[in-house]
Amino acid sequence: MIELKSICKSFDGRQVLKDINAQFDNGKTNLIIGQSGSGKTVLMKNIVGLFTPDSGQILYDGRDFVAMKRKERALLRREMGMIFQSAALFDSMSVLENVMFPLDMFSDANLADRVKRAQFCLDRVNLIDAQDKFPGEISGGMQKRVAIARAIALNPKYLFCDEPNSGLDPKTSLVIDELISDITHEYKMTTIINTHDMNSVMGIGENIIFIYEGRKEWQGCSAEIMTSTNERLNSFIFASDLFRKVKEANGEEHAQ
Repeated sequence: MIELKSICKSFDGRQVLKDINAQFDNGKTNLIIGQSGSGKTVLMKNIVGLFTPDSGQILYDGRDFVAMKRKERALLRREMGMIFQSAALFDSMSVLENVMFPLDMFSDANLADRVKRAQFCLDRVNLIDAQDKFPGEISGGMQKRVAIARAIALNPKYLFCDEPNSGLDPKTSLVIDELISDITHEYKMTTIINTHDMNSVMGIGENIIFIYEGRKEWQGCSAEIMTSTNERLNSFIFASDLFRKVKEANGEEHAQ
């Protein structure tokens, strides 16, 4: 579990995060949503340590990340897995070598065991047959699955996903969503996903935090979104005709 307590962050005198308190649950898909410029990316960067908040606490199972010294932070980062928006694979490395990279950097296991672990992770995302290919030889969706395999190679307790469906078609996005959700539940990780994808919100949003102008405006699950009376959330979620019609239909059902 990750807890945020009174997180504030400013840049050049402008307050971007304003007294944010939130809890991200273990074994659940926790989503951060909000309009561009709302502060959700800055919030994610504070949580993983790319930024340091001006004030407040970031607790990883009770351990205050903000108060840690550099060595303690480095050890905690070994418990984190990251999936970047662009997949961020090394073009000169094979798929297998990409997944092995964090193992080669941080694991004390011998080469045979590192290869075995990387192959296990590739098999988990149904890509074992692509282990000898290079990133340029596989599709964008497959690259994201390689990124997921690499992110779980060190068996992390915490998984962070920055716009994992960016650039993917709806069908492939659904595959990635289901994979992240399955892995989260299977390994009981604390997964935090920064996303604009409303299909992800409605499909796998077990714990959703809506950020508006640097503040936590709303928190709940995907089912609660359908009956939310928060005007700012509704304006954001139901901007498209499709989601507005779904909400209206849901309201009619409750009225009956």
